[in-house]
Amino acid sequence: MQIAQNSVAAFHYTLTDDQGMVIDSSEGREPLTYLHGSGQIVAGLEKQMEGRTVGDKFNAEVTPEEGYGVRHAELMQEVPREAFQGVEDIQPGMQFQGRGPQGEINVTVTRVEADKVFIDGNHPLAGKTLHFAIEVTEVRAASEEELSHGHVHGAGGHHH
Repeated sequence: MQIAQNSVAAFHYTLTDDQGMVIDSSEGREPLTYLHGSGQIVAGLEKQMEGRTVGDKFNAEVTPEEGYGVRHAELMQEVPREAFQGVEDIQPGMQFQGRGPQGEINVTVTRVEADKVFIDGNHPLAGKTLHFAIEVTEVRAASEEELSHGHVHGAGGHHH
């Protein structure tokens, strides 16, 4: 069976950056399982999974536009230190959830000065080309329940 709209696929992956540094991997864990066509993985990878079958091993390169997006300068801001009330020691790399014009936004602290904190609301992988090494381990038809819920149930998927 080939991966197609409304099929369930499972795969092992290693994600690296342009320098070959590992960003994430399923090594030592269960494969990632998703409902194809439902937007549960980045669009560029989902396109390259289409038509694959169990046992396929391939490399996929995903551009920022089809991955986590391009970087947006307007999502990088300087905010007053007092905006972080209750947080004693703010350090670069810390992540917080804030409220933006479009609702909730996750931000990462990039720099801290005496009375200013610099934050970035871009996804940490925004602007990066993603390099995936993929091994497809399972392909099956999605159940009616999975289709109506919009996600995989059972092993490797969502449990109610």
